Amino acid sequence: QLAAVEFNSGPHMIVAGAGSGKTRVLTFKIAYMIDKGMEPSEILSLTFTNKAAKEMKERIKTLIGKKADSLWMGTFHSIFAKILRIEATSLNYRPNFSIYDREDSVSLVGNVIQNLNINLENITANGVQHRISFLKNQMVTPENFLKTSAVTLADKKFVEIFIEYNKRLFENNAMDFDDLLIKPIEILKDNPKILAKYKKMFKYILVDEYQDTNKAQYEILKLLSPLKDRICVVGDDAQSIYSWRGAEIKNMLNFKKDFKGAKIFRLEQNYRSTKTILAAADSVIKKNTEQIPKTLWTANNDGEELTILRA
Repeated sequence: QLAAVEFNSGPHMIVAGAGSGKTRVLTFKIAYMIDKGMEPSEILSLTFTNKAAKEMKERIKTLIGKKADSLWMGTFHSIFAKILRIEATSLNYRPNFSIYDREDSVSLVGNVIQNLNINLENITANGVQHRISFLKNQMVTPENFLKTSAVTLADKKFVEIFIEYNKRLFENNAMDFDDLLIKPIEILKDNPKILAKYKKMFKYILVDEYQDTNKAQYEILKLLSPLKDRICVVGDDAQSIYSWRGAEIKNMLNFKKDFKGAKIFRLEQNYRSTKTILAAADSVIKKNTEQIPKTLWTANNDGEELTILRA
């Protein structure tokens, strides 16, 4: 843990096994960098949930006090919504744009289907919204999808809906939840001055739950990666469960390839579980064909035997 906290001279990945003190390492690492003279506003810390961000900020506050309020810390969506408010005009949006939640998006899709007079059994507002969301996170535009994947009549009708849905969002000065990742990529790629501003602003990037990042989140990190790739990602390939939502485990497996000279730290001591639980979990995980090798161990006692339930 200490070695991971003190290292900050290049890209590094902390492979944090279950119950190995990951949050403790992240909070101490941020406090350590600030103690060494970095301004809190120069640190971008991206978490997977608002709850995790709040908990980390509170912990950092107990270590360094009010300075923690200046940290850019939150989920990808909340942080980039903040940036979009600042830079919205570069996309011809007004800064007070609305953010549609899933319910709003489904409702708009339903409206579009009705207006286009599409009446196919396998086209539902829910299904189409889910598909649009998945494609946006994979950075696939309706035009790309039409060229590469649209085979059936339903596919072609889906593209019509997708195009009209995006058009209606823009007309309503609104973005959906997935646009909060897609639109910043557009801005950063198309506006070198804006990209330079944020690269200069963020001297250090930390990412929690890296195993759950998707293609769009990965693209943002590559674009914003600061000088000398001062980037630290924390995750556990054995806890990747969000592929259904577009998470790319290869972001973690390929980290050393993507960030040259990256250093790997393994947190292998588990403080939470019994030896029996750990051995059972380990025996299952060992069967994964692609993984970052690590061996979890614990100083805790053997604990109770497992009870197996057939569900």
